[in-house]
Amino acid sequence: MITNQYLNDFYNNYDEDSRLALKHGSVEFLTTMHYIKKYINPGDRVLEIGAATGRYSHALARLGYDVDAVELVDRNIEIFRQNTLPDEKITITQGNAMDLSAFSDNQYNITLLLGPLYHLYSKEDKQQALREAIRVTKQGGVIFAAYVISDGCLLDEGFKRGNISVAGYIEKGLLDPDTFAAKSQPKDLFELVRKENIDDLMSVFPVSRLHYAATDGCALLMRESVDAMDDASFELYLKYHLATCEREDLLGITSHAIDIFRK
Repeated sequence: MITNQYLNDFYNNYDEDSRLALKHGSVEFLTTMHYIKKYINPGDRVLEIGAATGRYSHALARLGYDVDAVELVDRNIEIFRQNTLPDEKITITQGNAMDLSAFSDNQYNITLLLGPLYHLYSKEDKQQALREAIRVTKQGGVIFAAYVISDGCLLDEGFKRGNISVAGYIEKGLLDPDTFAAKSQPKDLFELVRKENIDDLMSVFPVSRLHYAATDGCALLMRESVDAMDDASFELYLKYHLATCEREDLLGITSHAIDIFRK
């Protein structure tokens, strides 16, 4: 099986469940679930590719849907199984997003590709993962593909928090000195893109885009303020976010984005 040791090392020491549990992290989860609920119907079958510890898979299984999940990292699979409740109609298989040969064509109503594209570094590999997700989805089914967006990460982790050196990234060739477009390699763990890169990836596929949304918007950039909100303030913030997350003038200022399209 194709693997990435940098990826294994990272997720073996990373608490993915907690990332989506804090208020600022939950914006991404709640936004993605908001869109899933727009298109999922009773009796639908769901495939989650790159399910990590199963935050989405378990949420949907607990709503009564049949869910199959694929995950690459052993540690994530272990936690996924620990989190499974007895009445969930759910399976977990170890596998790679670029090779879903264990799954037949036109099988799922809803297909989630919410992590693998973060860790694929060539256009060919990303398109292969998208191609496989489309293949296993029924005609008329809906695919959700998530990306890490460079500008939101640069503003948050670079200019605001100093967790990355913007000047150092330029020196290493990871950022274009004029456009600030990003480049990544497997050792960098995350592939950072912009919407124009996603549009280019999708241009070869005969699908119809339904939504493109800034999944967490400014929530990471202003995480301390979001986490400090009381429940009423957070609900108002979330309402604002859902009302504005598809506005073209705000799409780039996010750490994650989701592309939703119909086969």
